[in-house]
Amino acid sequence: MAIRLLRGVLNGLKWALCAVGGVALILAAMIATPLERPPEMRSVSESAKGIDWSTLPPLERFQARDGSWIGFRHYAANGAATGRGAVFIHGSSGSSGTVNHALTHAIAARGVEIWALDMRGHGGSGTRGDIGYVGQLEDDLVDFVAQIRKTAPDLPLTLIGHSAGAGFSLRVAATPIMQDMFVRTVLLAPYLGYDAPTNRPHSGGWANADIPRFLGLAALRKLGIDCCAQLPVLALAVPPNFEKILVSIYSDRLMRNFATRGYRIDFPATTRPITIFGAAEDEMMISDKYAETVQAIKPSVDVKIIDGINHMGIVTNPKAISVIAEDVATRGAGQS
Repeated sequence: MAIRLLRGVLNGLKWALCAVGGVALILAAMIATPLERPPEMRSVSESAKGIDWSTLPPLERFQARDGSWIGFRHYAANGAATGRGAVFIHGSSGSSGTVNHALTHAIAARGVEIWALDMRGHGGSGTRGDIGYVGQLEDDLVDFVAQIRKTAPDLPLTLIGHSAGAGFSLRVAATPIMQDMFVRTVLLAPYLGYDAPTNRPHSGGWANADIPRFLGLAALRKLGIDCCAQLPVLALAVPPNFEKILVSIYSDRLMRNFATRGYRIDFPATTRPITIFGAAEDEMMISDKYAETVQAIKPSVDVKIIDGINHMGIVTNPKAISVIAEDVATRGAGQS
């Protein structure tokens, strides 16, 4: 009887180990799936044409809490000072010194003191394409605002983000510790997360995610195994040989951090005014769905669509620049 029982236990253990081994093999295969880089997206590459780079401020750096040096550019307010400030967050692959300079310079020219940040993993900040942990980007931003407060202790700050940087800005706006740091948030052609109806497939050809690897790593985290987050899971359609300027690959932890936690989660958690500017000809996002998607969750969000411009045009086209810069310079904290 005892021998029969022991055989049954051993047989059950054998099949359990086989099942565990099978799952492990499946997850290993998913994680090993190679990441494919998409071809260059010309509308992004050509957006730098015609920008006056002579007015680009020099790159400065501050030291974050972990000792890393984080890059930023400071635009002093020109013309009649408005007594307002802003922090600008670039989009995926970019930095403070890429095409968004056209917009940040225009905002400063309207009397707003503005700082453009190189998000960790980009530009002059940290290891290109990677971060140390999910949540580090928020920690860096808290440290950066503390740096600003050394010279501008009472300046009301608007948070402005473009594309993936707008998704991250929404994440920030929904974070209790940061809600008092910014009086208002402005989202430019925002990427609202993989499940948002405002997305085109593969962001119109801009981004290619390694879905099997991403899901495999997510499954491991569900099992309590948080490993391999440094592996690349997202490739961006930057021009060949531009790696010194643009980031072409994101690690799993950078991709997860430089985004919303989910638009259905973040919008209800916000307490400060939010404005969305969409581009009517956006080749990455479906702009005419912003209002119905967002206002169904947060009716107070103001949504404006600018005709005749594409995704990068919202930070480079003179028409869009004028509308957005005027908005940042004149609308107060009490206005969404």
